[in-house]
Amino acid sequence: MSANECEPKMTDYWLSKLFYDLTQTPSLAAEYSETPEEVFERYQLAPEVRDALRTDNVAVLAPRVNAYLLRFYFQIRGLPEPEFIARLHALKEQKEKGALHG
Repeated sequence: MSANECEPKMTDYWLSKLFYDLTQTPSLAAEYSETPEEVFERYQLAPEVRDALRTDNVAVLAPRVNAYLLRFYFQIRGLPEPEFIARLHALKEQKEKGALHG
């Protein structure tokens, strides 16, 4: 299975809603920092999405949400901007290599 086959064809509404809500509601962001599993229960998130959230897996999350929501989410999570950008560049490089070899 190629990397492109793994990518969702559309955004994930519930993941986008979670990210949006976290950016708009500081109390929810604070609660998410303390007890993310409790917050997950309020959103219809697929198991692989929950796992990606638990591990800050940019590769799984990025194709599912708007880039701005993704960036703000990782700011809330405390991931330094240079590390976030580096992860995005690594994804792009992987995708380009896959396109060359696929």
